Amino acid sequence: MSEATPSRSPAFRRVLRAAALAGAPAEVLDFLLPLWAAAALGAGPAVTGALIAVEAVVSLVVRPLAGALADRFDRRLTAAAGAAGYALSCAGYALADGLASPLPAAFAAAAVGGAGGALFWVAVRTWTGEQGGDRLSAYGALLAAEGRGTLVGYVAAFVLLGNSGYAAVFWVGAAACALAAVLLATAPASPGSAPTARPAHGGPPARRTLPFMTVAAITAAGEAGLWLILLLRLQSDGLSPTQVMAVFCPGFLVFILVPEHAHRVTGPLGRERTMVVAFGAGTLFAAGLAIVPTPTGIAVLWALAAACFAAQTPVEQATVSAAAGDRPGLGMGLYEGARLVGVTVGAAALGGLYQAAGWVAACAVAAGASLVGAVLVPYAIRALALPKDGPAGGPLDGSANGPAEGAVAAAKDDGGPEGGGVATPSGERARRERQGWYVHSALFAVGEAALWALGAPGWIGRTWITVYIVDTLWSWSYALRSRKE
Repeated sequence: MSEATPSRSPAFRRVLRAAALAGAPAEVLDFLLPLWAAAALGAGPAVTGALIAVEAVVSLVVRPLAGALADRFDRRLTAAAGAAGYALSCAGYALADGLASPLPAAFAAAAVGGAGGALFWVAVRTWTGEQGGDRLSAYGALLAAEGRGTLVGYVAAFVLLGNSGYAAVFWVGAAACALAAVLLATAPASPGSAPTARPAHGGPPARRTLPFMTVAAITAAGEAGLWLILLLRLQSDGLSPTQVMAVFCPGFLVFILVPEHAHRVTGPLGRERTMVVAFGAGTLFAAGLAIVPTPTGIAVLWALAAACFAAQTPVEQATVSAAAGDRPGLGMGLYEGARLVGVTVGAAALGGLYQAAGWVAACAVAAGASLVGAVLVPYAIRALALPKDGPAGGPLDGSANGPAEGAVAAAKDDGGPEGGGVATPSGERARRERQGWYVHSALFAVGEAALWALGAPGWIGRTWITVYIVDTLWSWSYALRSRKE
């Protein structure tokens, strides 16, 4: 497996920025929408549930259509249309807050948001899978960008919510999504943006993809279900919203730091071993939550679980892209639909079980679901009939470029010399690590300021500082290595 970083063409850099900008409001809305519906609209549980269901159902229905559009039309415009839909949805929620009859506007905003999310994420992830060089680390870079956006989005949302109310949160979210739409619509053309015929087998039939889609749904169900029951448990323990977010903060840091580096481990392991190990670790973590239910223990275990998700999700996405043949959009649309079904079922099932049977039973079922996923993975991978991956079988992600070609392409796209010799891999890597450190430092400063403003530095602040120090040493170690060479 190549260790080349995905080609950072100007277009792909815009994709990453757009994912951070549009992903942040989407994640924040998932958290705040039920609270807003109850507080601002006076909606009861049934109406709130219906509002969330409308968005989920529309998103599920539109995803196959979004895949077909990503295969037939320019993915820049498809993704931009999705980001614009997100912006309209946020604006709709903000306007509904001041209407005499807010529910129709809220439901319309939910429907538009569901359609916009389907268009945006299917097109962006299809585009990412078409990057040259190392497809697996390209998906890792995308996941890391989503994590950065989510962290900044939550910090900004809590600051705005405490000072200006829900409407300000929605308007800022609309502005971020509108900026994402502009970035995508004006992005330069790239090999991944326009539909291109690949010398592939046209994608496996549905009966062969069904096992893998089932595995993807189990992954999403476990992630969403664990998130929900952890949230409910912490709320029942009397923690404030700020304290709850402090418990989850280490997991956010993991999603920022791990995905871009995980391919060094997952590449040599191969897709099957990576997913089996991740599901196995998920089983242990879910079982551990039943034994260590304190906020500190939950924070540590959730961070470890986040590391598994951060390693496994890019492998899943790269596998879908490799198996989709000349219909990458359709393949990604089906994958996104499977994950959405998993999120819906997992959250509903574990939430209901937690209410009916308690914490230990919910954790036990989550552990059992992860164990089922580990058992299904080998069969699901073999059913796709992909070339063998790992050290003996070539690139895990099915990229056409081998290690040497991927490294050269990455160096050239990152501004390395062409014709007169390629920059050394360590020099290119040092430059990328420094750029990443600058971003992490800005996020660290914003997060620390927000924690102090909210009066909640405590142990989470100390954890954040420790992670930042480790990241600094890791990032700048490449500069020292490059100078020695």
